[in-house]
Amino acid sequence: MGCFSEVAQQAMMQPQEALEQVKPKKNKLYIGIPKETSYQENRIALTPLSVALLVNSGHQVVIESNAGAAANFDDIKYSEQGAKIVYDVKEVYEADIIIKIAPPTLEEIELMKHNQILFSALQTATLKKEHLSALMNKKITALAFEYLRDEGNVLSVVRAMSEIVGATSVLIAAEYVSNVFGGKGLMLGGVTGVPPTEIVILGAGTVGEYAARTAIALGAEVKVFDSSLFRLRRLQNNIGSRVFTSVIQPLVLEKAITTCDVVIGAIRAQHGRSPCVVSEETVAKMKPNSVIIDVSIDQGGCFETSEVTNHKNPVFRKYDVIHYCVPNIASRVSRTATYALTNIFTPILIDIGDMGGIMELIWAKAGVRNAVYIYQGAMTNKDLAQRYGFAHKDLNLLVVSKH
Repeated sequence: MGCFSEVAQQAMMQPQEALEQVKPKKNKLYIGIPKETSYQENRIALTPLSVALLVNSGHQVVIESNAGAAANFDDIKYSEQGAKIVYDVKEVYEADIIIKIAPPTLEEIELMKHNQILFSALQTATLKKEHLSALMNKKITALAFEYLRDEGNVLSVVRAMSEIVGATSVLIAAEYVSNVFGGKGLMLGGVTGVPPTEIVILGAGTVGEYAARTAIALGAEVKVFDSSLFRLRRLQNNIGSRVFTSVIQPLVLEKAITTCDVVIGAIRAQHGRSPCVVSEETVAKMKPNSVIIDVSIDQGGCFETSEVTNHKNPVFRKYDVIHYCVPNIASRVSRTATYALTNIFTPILIDIGDMGGIMELIWAKAGVRNAVYIYQGAMTNKDLAQRYGFAHKDLNLLVVSKH
């Protein structure tokens, strides 16, 4: 018995085999970028340098000819970095991953293969049930830019585009208060001895914050209105300087709007239409040649007089007030917007390859998981399922069952 105990003890002292974690096999990605067909969409998802990074990581990128032309990235730049340029869009849709800006049309979905991965915007304001059904029938795994979250739980694409739109809206206003487009002949800002231009900003979110930053930097006098004290306080703290802020009180708001030179509407709704906070009667009392920039027009606008315009015909006059109501302001600065987008998308694509596939990335990163609204043909977004009458499948359960 003692001998057996001694042998057992010696065996325990011998080196034992240890279980080693198996690293996921890297995936070689086949990425396709079609040219945007959506009206006046000038952005592209990846820059040539991002393509170079992906190609150097062993991935294949195919781009439809002139896909980046509107953002001033020509075919040669992409080709030099290793992308394959094709002239037939059908070749692009042979890729395993399709990445584009605007949601795919029914014609584009028809070109897609079964079980493809789609990265694009969702744009729920114009989304139709048949588009979702078409994606589900092809067993597509679809991710919406609007729902992507970063490590800080911030909606990364929404935040980046909001920063750009906020700053750009003030620069647009500067054009229309000058003489160039029949404005008042004012410089947006202020110089010594001359009263500064007055700007009212409706909304203290990211768009409002960056509009305020830009206007203050130019020397304008800024007033910010919002229904939330929390958002007003946050804007004040983020800007780091004192700026007039007020909750939305009709009399105070009307006085500010009827005496200012520029009003920027940046109030957004969580669901549905943005609140209309400025009546037609108030607009009629505004100073002649003053300017309205309605950033919220993609949700219906926050001015009663707003009507959708476009980049070719961006403004109209009503009550002698210039209205700028273009929904896609970021496309006006498409190159800058593309750089902002590529900083978000490129690491995600690299991670898909390094982790061994989209399922592994969804499993590992909650922010990416949040963006999935269709997984292999199953509707995984609860809000969309309820709104359009689809059966809802829990994404976490789907991933666990296949992991």
